[in-house]
Amino acid sequence: MPGNKSGIEKLRGNNYLRTVDYYLIVPILMLTVIGLYVLSKVLAVGYDAYPGNLYRQITAAVIGIVITIIICLLDTHFLWIIGWTIYGVALFLLCLVPIDGYDLTWKWGADAWLNLPVIGNFQPSELMKIGLVMGAADIFERMSDKRVTLGKGVLYLALTYGPPMLLILKQPDFGTAMVIVFSFVCVLFVWGMKYRYFLLGASGIIVVGIPFVWRFYLEDYQKRRILSLVFEGADPASEFNLVQSKAAIASGGLTGNNTGVLIKVPVKESDFVFSAISEHLGFIGTTAVLILAFFFLCRCLFVASRTSRKSYSFIVVGLAASFAFHFIENMGMSVGLLPITGIPLPFISLGGTAMMVNYISFGIILNISMEAKQE
Repeated sequence: MPGNKSGIEKLRGNNYLRTVDYYLIVPILMLTVIGLYVLSKVLAVGYDAYPGNLYRQITAAVIGIVITIIICLLDTHFLWIIGWTIYGVALFLLCLVPIDGYDLTWKWGADAWLNLPVIGNFQPSELMKIGLVMGAADIFERMSDKRVTLGKGVLYLALTYGPPMLLILKQPDFGTAMVIVFSFVCVLFVWGMKYRYFLLGASGIIVVGIPFVWRFYLEDYQKRRILSLVFEGADPASEFNLVQSKAAIASGGLTGNNTGVLIKVPVKESDFVFSAISEHLGFIGTTAVLILAFFFLCRCLFVASRTSRKSYSFIVVGLAASFAFHFIENMGMSVGLLPITGIPLPFISLGGTAMMVNYISFGIILNISMEAKQE
């Protein structure tokens, strides 16, 4: 770790604007603006909480931007402290979820939220995704530098991932668990795991893991969703959301649905917000979202390739993988290419917790990008 920086340089005020990566900032701000615009249209029709829910989303976005600025002011060497702090706080909150008496299983199918003062509904697993990536990055770097043996590293990773994963699966929140696993596998690949081990692992999951999850973990409604994806028309009730989503997407045309007759899509403000984007902005709007998301993810990989430390690369790859999973799954399920899950579209779907956590992740990536530009 470089030690030639003075205490004054721990804050980047003098070089802040020069080192900011605008190739990262522009797509995220544009996605946020698109999201707020679309939500203003969606929430204005049939939502009693409007406009309060829209104002809360705007407030969450503003708070997220402020958090991003604060994170970017810190020297990158503080990231390991931030990471383990986030992990500890998230783990503590996850432990509170099953005992706090606040249960939204009747509404969302999982007991995954806390009702916190001032903040309101808060999902600790969203915060845990960041903590796990940053904690794992520290362990992977120690393994790469031979400061920790492979055996100890695997043990540390198991101890780091085990408790939160068990708590998240118990909720049950299979969508978040998939995001965490996907992010971990991407970091593992960048760390240098050989292809044959990935193939062996994939084979084991297909042969053992999938049947086990299907038999003992998935609820009946989740099984019906998967079967309806494979056998279209087999269960019209399970396919209702998807049918409505496709209809809304088709109604958007090139520039949006200007007839005034909108398609009713359940959870249109969150899980199926991609259908709302097409409905209000048309093919042009959905294409813009695709391009912005793709450009942002490509820029993240570019940043990861230029960092001064391996742990920074692991962090960027892990967080970018989490974003990628959200983008791909949310868009894919909206058009019927992937199973329906409760995965929101980053920076667009309604949800104050998700918005602020997304900006925390973005702030960490931007901080590392600024460090790379200072080299």
